[in-house]
Amino acid sequence: MTDAIAPTTRPTAIPRRRVPFWDNARFAAVTLVVIGHGIQRLTYDSDNALIVYLFIYAFHMPAFAMISGYFSKASPPSSRQMLKVLTDILLPYFIMETIWTLVQFVVEGKQEFNPTQPSWTLWFLLALGIFRLILPYLALVRWPLFLSVALSVGVGYLSNVDSTFSLSRAIGIMPFFVLGWKVRQWGLVDRWRAAERVTWWVRGAAVVVLAAWLVVVIVFIDEFRAIDLRFWFFYDDSYQGLGESEWWAGLVRLGLILLAVVLSLAFFALIPRSETWMTGFGQSTMYIYLLHSFVLYPIRETGILTGEHSSAMWLLSMVLACIGISIALSSPIVRRIFRPLVEPKPKWLFIELDERPSRTDPTGSRRDRSR
Repeated sequence: MTDAIAPTTRPTAIPRRRVPFWDNARFAAVTLVVIGHGIQRLTYDSDNALIVYLFIYAFHMPAFAMISGYFSKASPPSSRQMLKVLTDILLPYFIMETIWTLVQFVVEGKQEFNPTQPSWTLWFLLALGIFRLILPYLALVRWPLFLSVALSVGVGYLSNVDSTFSLSRAIGIMPFFVLGWKVRQWGLVDRWRAAERVTWWVRGAAVVVLAAWLVVVIVFIDEFRAIDLRFWFFYDDSYQGLGESEWWAGLVRLGLILLAVVLSLAFFALIPRSETWMTGFGQSTMYIYLLHSFVLYPIRETGILTGEHSSAMWLLSMVLACIGISIALSSPIVRRIFRPLVEPKPKWLFIELDERPSRTDPTGSRRDRSR
């Protein structure tokens, strides 16, 4: 790759080469999110669905948060970066929250617009906004990862910290975001991408780890259903709200955090490092994340995923359908149609900035230069 000099003699920026590994990881992670949401109603009547659900929920949002943290900067935010928080996170949030309010009014007759209580999947946008704002301050602390874990475990003891502005859930999953940021500092991903000889045994160990967790879920599925383990994976409720008021409840969350980290690392180890069929789809994860709930909402609300429609065949069909939904929502035509909603750029609302615009979305996916 050669340097190009502009007529004004100022060197132009050299485009950064895309790393297929991250596009693959983003698409795989967001597809797990879609699958988890797609099969949720099946879990009421199907142990098979609950097994898949618990297997996914143990690590899919932690992995997604780690990816977002990896591409975040802890330096004091520039004007451009502060603008990105508004245009890439807060504006899409208010747009989608308004749409959800209208949908729920039409379908359910619900007459309430409360942006402080995010609808369904929108909590993660607010969490990302919180992470971006506090990361420069966390970076000043000597042990930011330890502090984020302590906050995550400690907030569960506070019943007055709830889902308002996604605060409880943001604090709950903060360790994964901070870990992703630290992983980049440590250069672990670069070492993994450069390593060739160790790949086979690392991936073999990853398969063993994920398989072991699957076996545990299968063996103890009755116990996990009885204690409503799936709600612990949401990181959004106090221990008392989860039905556990003992002092050691925080140790349970700490154990789940450690489990999520191990499973996430195993997940990343299995992600292909070269270009694959899903690499291109990984460039549009925000579209998949924000739009898939509107596709799944009619399916969830009609009740067709309960009772006799909770068989293994329906489970498999929903998993395949969710993969198809992820692919469809990352297509160029969907991006073209919904770009004003997902990537709003109201230039009339903000002052003109001289800084070079960023090419990444909140999940770290780089946008096309042609946009």
